[in-house]
Amino acid sequence: MKIFPAIDLLNQKVVRLYQGDYDQQEVFGDDPVAFAQSFEEAGAEYLHLVDLDGAKAGKLHYFEIAKQIAEQTNLFVEVGGGIRDEATIQHCLDAGVNRVILGTIAQKDPEFTQAMLAKYGEKIAIGVDAKDGKVAVEGWLEKTETDAFDFCQQLQSWGAKTIIFTEISRDGTGQGINIPLYQKLNKLDLEIVASGGVASLADIQQLKESQIGGAIVGKSLYNGSLKLEDVLAAGKEES
Repeated sequence: MKIFPAIDLLNQKVVRLYQGDYDQQEVFGDDPVAFAQSFEEAGAEYLHLVDLDGAKAGKLHYFEIAKQIAEQTNLFVEVGGGIRDEATIQHCLDAGVNRVILGTIAQKDPEFTQAMLAKYGEKIAIGVDAKDGKVAVEGWLEKTETDAFDFCQQLQSWGAKTIIFTEISRDGTGQGINIPLYQKLNKLDLEIVASGGVASLADIQQLKESQIGGAIVGKSLYNGSLKLEDVLAAGKEES
């Protein structure tokens, strides 16, 4: 199973939010490139980078940071947060970013999203953020009436290959992963990456046993409750 340590950027600093609340942030540092390099040194192969300022504003703010990480590590870098036009997608890919995450725009502009999936294929992932079972957009600030599972089914029909599914109520809380939810999602013909609430190695083990494609690990790494080396070992496929 793919393990994605997460770097969330707000005001150019590495932060974690509680349940996606911009007013409940904890700052962990101001050198995201150094964080990415430390993850790679620990054995990580993947990185999940989120531009929280961009998600709120609807425009990617920290392109240069993404570019530096792509240039200064060998990590598979995926970037999300405020990416809402093709020029930004192309800009990121040209800079060495491996995968671009579409979030709000996927819910608000189906035609654009289908066109980007058709053109860029696996270089596009869709971020589906759910609150009370409904899709949330605009950096989690706005809840829609769209059922999150139904939306994932729709994305599959559009040609999506990878969905990063975040349960907002668990994000940054350390509550643990909602395993039955991800098992249900995994019945779709999609690679599902679980995000929000990974708190223990048991969460990783259960996700792996459920054949979930990947997991994003954030706050539990930053507060020291999990070591990245242990998470990577737990996620490894048995040979």
